Amino acid sequence: MWTVIYIASDKETALKVEEAIRSEGFLVATREVMKSKRHGCYIEVIVPESEAQEAQNVILEKNL
Repeated sequence: MWTVIYIASDKETALKVEEAIRSEGFLVATREVMKSKRHGCYIEVIVPESEAQEAQNVILEKNL
């Protein structure tokens, strides 16, 4: 099962977070969850549930 560990408000941020997590050896994916002309889009960064805590620690350590 996949778990959301970060929600980005733009693609640039989502890709930055995804790359940081992937560079540490984690399996990571993104998925667009809302798209509108008014609000743009939100992108979830997701990892397997078993890796969620460790991947979230990467985000905190890298100040993303």
